[in-house]
Amino acid sequence: MSAMLTLAQFFSLEGYLHTALFDGCEYPWQALIRLHEYLKAQKLGKIQVEIPASAHLINPSLISIGPGTVVEPGAFIQGPCIIGSSSVIRHGAYIRGDVLIGDECVVGHDTEVKHSIFFNRASAAHFNYVGDSILGNGANLGAGVKCANLRLDHQPIHVLINNEKINTQLSKLGAIVGDGAQVGCNCVINPGTVLGRHSFCFPCLNIYGFVPENGKVKPAMKNIVE
Repeated sequence: MSAMLTLAQFFSLEGYLHTALFDGCEYPWQALIRLHEYLKAQKLGKIQVEIPASAHLINPSLISIGPGTVVEPGAFIQGPCIIGSSSVIRHGAYIRGDVLIGDECVVGHDTEVKHSIFFNRASAAHFNYVGDSILGNGANLGAGVKCANLRLDHQPIHVLINNEKINTQLSKLGAIVGDGAQVGCNCVINPGTVLGRHSFCFPCLNIYGFVPENGKVKPAMKNIVE
């Protein structure tokens, strides 16, 4: 096990209601393996907000939504799913099930979320795809960011760190995005990419591998302004 890939390197569990999901995990992505069974074990069906008539809740008995959360008209939410308090699920959001969303999060217009975990204050606010991924506390995906979760050759996904390949044994794994990480607009995050806490990725990049805490991913060429 690489010490640089432990859960504590990426996420603070303080103030998060679902810390039990991560108990005993060696690597962060192992929580995704447990996610479906964890959700099944919860007492779901507690919806504490008003749902607009034009929002679509599929399997509402498998959906819980905390107080203060806003579900806008036209949102689509499929259980099993837990959405915390004071979050916003905007018009056109598509939540496909096996999703755990914390408090004060944003799932925005035309954002699709599938089998993923959002820590508190995580945001995927505009035209995002978040599949088989974890977004840390305060992590933000800029408009158009895609977290790809499947290799084109359908082989198991490896996490690459310091020239070492760690086989996750998963056929689908998106991004592990640490607390406070910022990803600029229209980036593609390749399967198995790991972004450390407070890392920073410039817009319009193809991102892969491991980015350390406070690391920056910049474009290879700069615009020349005369």
